[in-house]
Amino acid sequence: MTLSRIVVASNNPGKLNEFQQLLSPLGLTFIPQGQLNVPEAEEPHCTFVENALAKARHASRITGLPALADDSGLCVEALMGAPGVLSARFAGEPKNDARNNQKLLDELAGKQDRRAHFYCVLVLVRHADDPQPLIAEGEWHGEIVAEAAGEAGFGYDPLFWVPQQACTSAQLDATLKNRLSHRGQAMMVLQRRLQQRGVL
Repeated sequence: MTLSRIVVASNNPGKLNEFQQLLSPLGLTFIPQGQLNVPEAEEPHCTFVENALAKARHASRITGLPALADDSGLCVEALMGAPGVLSARFAGEPKNDARNNQKLLDELAGKQDRRAHFYCVLVLVRHADDPQPLIAEGEWHGEIVAEAAGEAGFGYDPLFWVPQQACTSAQLDATLKNRLSHRGQAMMVLQRRLQQRGVL
């Protein structure tokens, strides 16, 4: 398996920033799909892995390049796993972090169980019809706080309490967050799999 240039199937600025920090040590060239005029893929599926596969195949089919896609979100115990795959659109269209956060707080009003976890699945395809994509997962467990805290990160970070650090995800510096987070964990798994296949 030889990879030199890989398209990153995301237009999310927060994700792209984290990808840049996580991917830069790998020595491969990663290109955001927006630079190649790739529109966002449809995400019609009810699971993270199916959506990530759809996004990776979509970007690879349009560009002719290997593609890396992420599908991730927040899963809240008291909400039966919601917002889940709808995390970015929890409060409807257009996507808006502040409205999503407020909807989450509204849904959890009066609930004692505040347990939640971020989940990430990464999918790397060599080509659009790759029969054996590389798939890596990561989970990051914490709780949802009653009031937002912190200015860093994006999405639900200001509401996601990290017990081991005694702060929210939005109060962590980027390097520590990338080491602890669901995306960081998934990236470590993906890196091991790339090494096993002789890419790195």
